[in-house]
Amino acid sequence: MHFVAIEGESLNSKQVSSLTKPIKTISSREVYRNRWTRMREDIIERPDGSRGIYGVIDKDPAAIIIPLESTPDGDFLNLVSQYRYTVGARYFELPQGGWEKPDADPEQMARGELREETGLTAAHWTLLANLQIGYGVMNQRHHIFLAEGLSSGPHNRDPEETDLEVLRVSVAEFEAMLLDGRIVDNCTAAAWGVYLLWRKKNPRSAGEH
Repeated sequence: MHFVAIEGESLNSKQVSSLTKPIKTISSREVYRNRWTRMREDIIERPDGSRGIYGVIDKDPAAIIIPLESTPDGDFLNLVSQYRYTVGARYFELPQGGWEKPDADPEQMARGELREETGLTAAHWTLLANLQIGYGVMNQRHHIFLAEGLSSGPHNRDPEETDLEVLRVSVAEFEAMLLDGRIVDNCTAAAWGVYLLWRKKNPRSAGEH
């Protein structure tokens, strides 16, 4: 259960949500749809009674995977690089994606995306958190998984991923990439932050790589 402090008190997330009057939906219409994305325009009424327009992008859940390889020489991550049309540049990021199914099993989706993009499979999977991507405009849940005990195999990429490349980097190099602009994907940065918090509470046993 998540808590926040307000004037010296601790409130859970349900109590916090009840402190503010929700925005009322007056009407809603779908303005665009394709295989991956649905867009709607809602007429809304704010708590003060004023009305406005809210554009919402609805997308099915996705998964992002931290493929962590622990060796006697240190920890390594497997990243992917691809050209991102929306920003007109190629960047590195953690493997991620979805199945365009609202009810896809999160772990099976994560396993499938990792194998599809990188050819990797993992013996051990840990769900670290469930976040929302860009919820100021988009409704999409993102399941963050840690994948360990990696094995290599053939990939099975979609046509949209034909230019995808895989890069194995040390954790130190990965963190440098987050700061020098080679990684700009906020989902990758958020997933790593969640992992670091999780690792603090779940330290490795002595001798474990």
